[in-house]
Amino acid sequence: MLYAVICYNSESVVGAWSKEKDDAVMAHHQGVLAKFAAKGKLGPVARLMPTTTATTVRTGREMVVLDGPFAETKEQMLGFYLFDCDTLDEVIAAARELVHEPGCMEIRPVQFFDPGVLKTAAAK
Repeated sequence: MLYAVICYNSESVVGAWSKEKDDAVMAHHQGVLAKFAAKGKLGPVARLMPTTTATTVRTGREMVVLDGPFAETKEQMLGFYLFDCDTLDEVIAAARELVHEPGCMEIRPVQFFDPGVLKTAAAK
């Protein structure tokens, strides 16, 4: 089953990390991810840009497009990992390894996944 592991933390805290601290956290994550990739259990991984770069499309009486995330949260979604694990316990173990800094990893089963095709300028 596919599981999304969604990383949450305070963007202001993470944004205040030194380059060395950020590099150390990313190196830790790469070590965990390498183990799962070697087993063929790792899908796409993404680190999101800060919420200050976000645009929100919201429906209601009228469709509205807003600059910014405008979600009332203390922690922001920083990125996600997609794991292909046989059991929930297996993906929980991965999330436990990833969350070595204060923060939160939310796990959700993925009902549908279409990898699509990404084209970059280099591939054209």
